[in-house]
Amino acid sequence: MDSDTAQNIRLTGTGFRAVIHGSVVAALGGLLFGFDTAVISGTTEALKIRFRLDSFWLGFTVAIALIGTVVGSFAVGKPADIVGRKKILLLLAALYFVSAVGCAISTTWTMLLAARLVGGLAIGGASVVAPMYIAEISPSRWRGRLVAISQLNIVIGILLSYLSNYIVAQYIPIDLAWRWMLGIVAIPSAIFFVLIFKIVESPRWLVRAGRLEEARSVLTQLEEPEVEKELRDIQQSMKSLPDQSGEALFQTRYRKPILLAIAIALFNQLSGINAVMYYAPKIFQMAGAAQGSAMLQSIVIGSVLLVFTVAAMFFIDRFGRRVLIMIGSVGMVACLTLVARAFSTGNGLGGGAIILAGLIGYIACFAFSSGAVIWVFISEIFPNAVRAKGQALGSFTHWFMAAVVSWTFPVVADISGA
Repeated sequence: MDSDTAQNIRLTGTGFRAVIHGSVVAALGGLLFGFDTAVISGTTEALKIRFRLDSFWLGFTVAIALIGTVVGSFAVGKPADIVGRKKILLLLAALYFVSAVGCAISTTWTMLLAARLVGGLAIGGASVVAPMYIAEISPSRWRGRLVAISQLNIVIGILLSYLSNYIVAQYIPIDLAWRWMLGIVAIPSAIFFVLIFKIVESPRWLVRAGRLEEARSVLTQLEEPEVEKELRDIQQSMKSLPDQSGEALFQTRYRKPILLAIAIALFNQLSGINAVMYYAPKIFQMAGAAQGSAMLQSIVIGSVLLVFTVAAMFFIDRFGRRVLIMIGSVGMVACLTLVARAFSTGNGLGGGAIILAGLIGYIACFAFSSGAVIWVFISEIFPNAVRAKGQALGSFTHWFMAAVVSWTFPVVADISGA
């Protein structure tokens, strides 16, 4: 049987369906990532009143999940190598569920912070393990597209969180709505947990753990046409991996990629994207919109983010990373200038049409450029010997700045008098 015929069998048989099933289930971790990250946007004013928070501590309440994300993204790698991808995905699903329930039933601010920190750990872990698992069970010719499902699901999760917040706000009394908004994440978390039991373990991890018979069984379930060859290839690829533990990242020859990774992660967040994602309803209320209208406008923002993220997936390889970054940066500057001018002159009052238009343009430019390029760019600029460490540095910079922006935005908004 030639390789093309074998590949076609693989793509149409039960094996490929198992790959798709595993990829879609793992990608739910990305959807929960986006949902759990952005759902706080609809609750900020209620939390400020319920727990008597000033702007500084409101920002901290939002940012603590991102602090957990930093820890989770760094801490999950070794456990995933020790106990396997599937068990870690189960743990992450459980953490999502515990976080959602904990937020919903919180009676004190400390309890709410603890629950959000747990959710942040799950978000950070999912950002690493979900795409890792998908890459390890996917055939090479479909790997890029299947891994992209996880990234796309993050954006879908953000949109769903805005939609969920809007629906809850219409039917639940305002003093209870924040509990439902944060607690509703428990439903997809429970579904995620149950579905994980029906996916296969990563054959690559099984080989690494020395469980060759189980790896052979999984490859057979996936209808790998040449099981023994695939096993040998996996073993050989592990032997040929560079000894990354012995190569220092911070040395002169890696100065340029280090600076580039830090710069793109830094400016990705300094553009203000998380201020918009987490405080969109507040921004629209600052512009004069009523609460219901502000949440509806947030749905528009989430929809634009999704559409232009999909568009970027089609154009990123055609036009290149630099072109997308340059086009998007110019567009973001123009749109944010429009928003700033509308606020400074008072033109944002009475519905915030100018601000809504400016933010839609800003989100479109961000999604089409920096939002789509950052992780691809960081993964490509480091040589193999320090790639993992370089990606960790870029990830840390990104999440650290995300926490800083989320924490400080309410304070800056108060100081500005908006």
